[in-house]
Amino acid sequence: MENFTFNLSNYKPLLVEYGTNLAFAIIVLIVGLWITGIITRSSKKAMLKSKIDESLVPFLSSLISSLLKILVVISALGMLGVEMTSFIALLGAAGLAVGMALSGTLQNFAGGVMLLVFKPFKVGDYIEAQGHSGTVTNIQIFNTILTTPDNKVIIIPNGGLSTNSMVNYSEEKTRRVEWNVGISYGDDAGKAQEVLKKIVAEDSRILKDPAPFVEIGELGDSAVVMKVRVWVNGADYWDVLFETNKKIYEVLPKEGLSFPFPQMDVHLDK
Repeated sequence: MENFTFNLSNYKPLLVEYGTNLAFAIIVLIVGLWITGIITRSSKKAMLKSKIDESLVPFLSSLISSLLKILVVISALGMLGVEMTSFIALLGAAGLAVGMALSGTLQNFAGGVMLLVFKPFKVGDYIEAQGHSGTVTNIQIFNTILTTPDNKVIIIPNGGLSTNSMVNYSEEKTRRVEWNVGISYGDDAGKAQEVLKKIVAEDSRILKDPAPFVEIGELGDSAVVMKVRVWVNGADYWDVLFETNKKIYEVLPKEGLSFPFPQMDVHLDK
């Protein structure tokens, strides 16, 4: 049986090579993590200055930091001679599998990022989307929370909210209020026009510019329909709508104008 003799000199070149690589890998790891911290802090400050939603900034900063740290670790392992091709392929396959399993969640996450970055609406806006309408109370990464006028809470996934049509009733400062007022055939349409103009002129919440519009809008089956259009500040929309409904109902009969009921003439042949 042969005696095994360990000769350090035979392994000296190999130790020197790996020792040098290890030293460089440690330096790359330390410097890389230091630079990662600088980039992360700088990007966070830049996002705060650009007025990105505050709830999104910590997540994006964490994401940037994690990706840079992974890159630094891969670079350091590569300097040690570790074969990274298989490792990266395995990491990519794992990422693909996770992505497919969480496709709906990732879509909602991407939608949340888009909503927080581009801000098609903000907290406090009244919107209509995905068959629901309400006031936005919270914009989260995965969902947007609405509260309806009757105090129901609606949770809408951000994926569909960011890719489908949506109506924001609070985006503009002013809104148009419209009424279709039916009067009987035979009533004085000119008088009805003047009465309606007087009603809207007496309301200080109704804007003068654009000017109110009052005209005959339709000759219906049972009524002459007067179309009334005015502009108000968004906050006054509902009050003006309901209060003017009441005024129209009370004032027009006093002026000799009647609201017709649907009528049908039936002729009987003997």
